[in-house]
Amino acid sequence: MTRAAVLDRLAAQWDDGSFLSDLARRVSIPTESQRPERAAEIHRYLDVELRGAFEELGCTVDLFEQLDDAGGERPFLVARRHESPDRPTVLMYGHADVVLGHEGRWAADRSPWTLEQVGDRVYGRGTADNKGQHSVNIAALAAVLAVRGELGFNLTFLVEAGEEIGSPGLHAFVREHRGLLAADVLLASDGPRWAPDRPTLFGGARGALNLELEVALRSGAHHSGNWGGLLANPGVVLANALASIIDEHGRVRVPALLPDAIPASVRQALADCPVTSDDPEIDPDWGEPGLTPTERVIAWNTFEVLAFRTGDPERPVGAIPPTAVAHCQVRYTADTDPATFVPALRSHLDRHGFDRVGVRAAADTPTWAATRLDPDDPWVRWAAASIARTTGAPPAILPNLGGSLPNDAFALDLGLPTVWVPHSYASCSQHAPDEHALASILREGLAVMGGLLWDLGEGPVPEFVPTGST
Repeated sequence: MTRAAVLDRLAAQWDDGSFLSDLARRVSIPTESQRPERAAEIHRYLDVELRGAFEELGCTVDLFEQLDDAGGERPFLVARRHESPDRPTVLMYGHADVVLGHEGRWAADRSPWTLEQVGDRVYGRGTADNKGQHSVNIAALAAVLAVRGELGFNLTFLVEAGEEIGSPGLHAFVREHRGLLAADVLLASDGPRWAPDRPTLFGGARGALNLELEVALRSGAHHSGNWGGLLANPGVVLANALASIIDEHGRVRVPALLPDAIPASVRQALADCPVTSDDPEIDPDWGEPGLTPTERVIAWNTFEVLAFRTGDPERPVGAIPPTAVAHCQVRYTADTDPATFVPALRSHLDRHGFDRVGVRAAADTPTWAATRLDPDDPWVRWAAASIARTTGAPPAILPNLGGSLPNDAFALDLGLPTVWVPHSYASCSQHAPDEHALASILREGLAVMGGLLWDLGEGPVPEFVPTGST
């Protein structure tokens, strides 16, 4: 009954193909949350595939239906194994849904619903986001249970089915079932490692606020020969307004959109995480001067122009267009308030003579808030020590992910310390054709999670006081 036995068991499950067999079965279920007609497949994944896996762990499994803001019903699975009130409780999370399969667009005529390994790549929709990741964690739980005979902690595992469409209903579900989901820590897996060959943990995520900037000057277009030089061009007005917000080097020129500073503990942790990407090659002079590339993408706010339209780009004509619109996005850290962004932009535009530029938050976009767990938090240090014990090297520690995910439901609604251990990498094509996981990461992820879950049951763990203690 040893930690090494857990790691050996997980390595054997990889080597004999049983882990990939389980993953192949899960990938074959097309759980596309963007397609209402896939509702039955999503229920099958939750109520048959995952229910069976969790019941094998001795969990009680309940399926809930939660109304979202639009009045639709969203399914949530909660699996629980309670061993003792004198043991810590870990909340784990995964999402059953995937993005559109994009059938017919995958290389080598691959099907998104058929697992295929080619070298180090394991292709299939959900292999990276998120079926491969929660399958790693389920397998690790099973290995600990098989070796120890018990987990050594209490488990609650929440699986939602709408993460790819902004997690509708998740926050309401978490708030309504706060007691059911009560825990000492969230331990979950999603998103990418900082580098493919370096195990990573992160404690939160940047938030994202989508914005629309629009100039609407008249009801129709007018001949550029007859009216050029007489009528204001909405595209030109909007382009200059955007240039007043972000300069030609990507520096945000509206101070109210930015943090005041980067906390010292965050800066210290990020110093150990240099950007090494050459696919694509980064632009070293882009963004906030005085910051490292890592600080720019993890610890700072960015303003991005996602799309810009004026006139008819596909069939341009010699006319001054009547309108122009830009779809923009602010990625922001936990030390800034997104509620201030639209008023700040309105004030900035008015001061610079752009009163004709409208600005509003975009409707129907995900509203996951920014969260961050301090790199010095005891749970971070505990998890990092466990990962280093398994792999022989310290993991990359990020206070938050550069992207966004629904960590705010756990960090803010439940008030939990949140530790994420990803089993993917940034170039996995998770929202495109040819999504794949790396076999090397999945295999190492099994070991990492086996070690973490063994150590969680072995104790001691941070900030846990048994109910029988005084």
